Amino acid sequence: MTNPWVVSITALFVWWFSTGAILWRVRHADRQGGSAHHLSVFLGLPLLFLGYYGLNATLDDQTVTGAYVAFLSALAVWGWIELAFLSGVITGPNTRPCPPFAPLWERFLRATGTILWHEIALITALLSIVWLSQGATNIFGLWTFVVLFFARISAKLNLFFGVPRINTEFLPIPLAHLASHFRHASMNWIFPISITALSFAISCWLERAIAAQTDASLVGHMLLAALTALALLEHWFMVVPLPDQKLWRWMLPDPTPPPAPRKARAPSAMGTTPPEALSTARN
Repeated sequence: MTNPWVVSITALFVWWFSTGAILWRVRHADRQGGSAHHLSVFLGLPLLFLGYYGLNATLDDQTVTGAYVAFLSALAVWGWIELAFLSGVITGPNTRPCPPFAPLWERFLRATGTILWHEIALITALLSIVWLSQGATNIFGLWTFVVLFFARISAKLNLFFGVPRINTEFLPIPLAHLASHFRHASMNWIFPISITALSFAISCWLERAIAAQTDASLVGHMLLAALTALALLEHWFMVVPLPDQKLWRWMLPDPTPPPAPRKARAPSAMGTTPPEALSTARN
């Protein structure tokens, strides 16, 4: 498990499998309806607790196992927060679509209100892991969460300012309004900065992996390099026309079909026809 290629493939598999597992659970909750999303978040709480337990248990573990467990523990904490977000439990106070011709400042305020609780949850988790890792010798869990945190902030900013490709296929029903805050554009000013920063981070992790004096240091920095490379790849998916959604589409159930419109009823005695409720899911 110390071979750099094995470490990289392990990080790739964990990224693919964990993302697919969250999407699978959210899609099933969409189909079940009712309180299924809230139940998913509640039943997923052990993932959060195990994540923090693993982070705490590996703070002074300078072995290869300690590096892997710290990495996986940070992903567990992150995964539960993402599950809560995609389930509509931790989102924000704004649950309405953004008007199509809203000015930039209004779009920013509306978009911030849409994900505010999620951002607070991520910042709280980051600060708690920073506090937990003070004086620790194994901080690969902390750096894993830092990479995820800043890569996600970068991705959100790029979606807000505009990118050529926006995949909304996996947006669950509770977040259907989120797509209205995205913007299609050929390019934005922050994308080159994001690509440069992520590429620089990868080079730093690789340099430290090459200079590592222990197997644990090699494994930890290779895990971080692979994770950052995946974040860079996700950014390029916003620009390059590649069907990245096929990575998970095959393992997910079909989305809940929209309800068939009811037949209009005959006018009532007052000469009016009751309005029909139509629901739309925006992609």
